[in-house]
Amino acid sequence: QVQLVESGGGLVQTGGSLRVSCAASERAFKYYAMDWIRQAPGKEREFVAGISWSGSITSYADSVKGRFTISRDNAKKAVYLQMNSLKPEDTAVYYCASVSPGTKMDASKLAEYDYWGQGTQVTVSS
Repeated sequence: QVQLVESGGGLVQTGGSLRVSCAASERAFKYYAMDWIRQAPGKEREFVAGISWSGSITSYADSVKGRFTISRDNAKKAVYLQMNSLKPEDTAVYYCASVSPGTKMDASKLAEYDYWGQGTQVTVSS
């Protein structure tokens, strides 16, 4: 069974922190680079952060650089997004996704993805 399951979303005040997690089946995780993508109400999905299979290469959207940190634990088949100094404009559904092999990491746009999770809601109150 191929699956990605996000968790850890919730309601937080401006300036607060939250960590969202993505638990993956082996087929959706092994050897894949992983991205976090978000979609705010009425907006298109946007790239947030990405990490290579080894974890040695990471990439961030300008809007979250310096505030968010992506990491992964390959033994646990999990990827994480630590979000600090949250702002109301960070409110969105956050998805993890498996980046299709051969896709070049590019923080300015979404990649091609083989698998998606169902998303977890993050709401930042002002």
